[in-house]
Amino acid sequence: MTTSYPTVPLHPRHVPAHEAQARARDFHDVMAQRRTVRDYDRRPLPDGVLDWAIRTAATAPSGAHVQPWRFVVITDPDRKARLREAAEAEEREFYDHRASAEWLAALAPIGTDWHKPFLTDAPAVIVVFEVHKGPSSPRPYYTKESVGIAVGLLLATLHQAGLATLTHTPSPMKFLNEICERPAEERAAYVIPVGYPAERAQVPDLHRKELDEVLVRL
Repeated sequence: MTTSYPTVPLHPRHVPAHEAQARARDFHDVMAQRRTVRDYDRRPLPDGVLDWAIRTAATAPSGAHVQPWRFVVITDPDRKARLREAAEAEEREFYDHRASAEWLAALAPIGTDWHKPFLTDAPAVIVVFEVHKGPSSPRPYYTKESVGIAVGLLLATLHQAGLATLTHTPSPMKFLNEICERPAEERAAYVIPVGYPAERAQVPDLHRKELDEVLVRL
């Protein structure tokens, strides 16, 4: 295969074959405890943890290696308040007018509504943008897929660090460009509160599908 990129030797991470399954199982056991959290403690985050989580997210593969993502970290209380006000306005419109009866019925067991206190309670909110073609950015490829993989790595890293998260996707999201001071070619995709769960936080008693429901062997 020919490439215009300079190449370097690959130094794969060596895991002995007899340890591979145990390591995969150990990682599963950690990630199986991950839950979406809506109730946050206001204590600050450890220094550097968000930087390292975003560094890890940015190792994700991307179409043509364009890396079409931007992570905006909001900790300023006033800006978080503006974000919450705008997001709740969109969510109120969604729950009152735009959502179908079927959609509302699917959400009912989880107990969500238009109130989004986690946007101001959590000590940090990460707004993830897709970066599209613009004056200083090339055309991206497989943008949603690339950003989705990056967000998955972000959530996994934050969980490994003992932090809770929530993936919030208000729609439409154009108000986030103004709040986050981002140009038009950047399009918000995820709003992710990050913090420690509140002391008495509760989560729905959900159950994940069994392996034979999600795995097909051919």
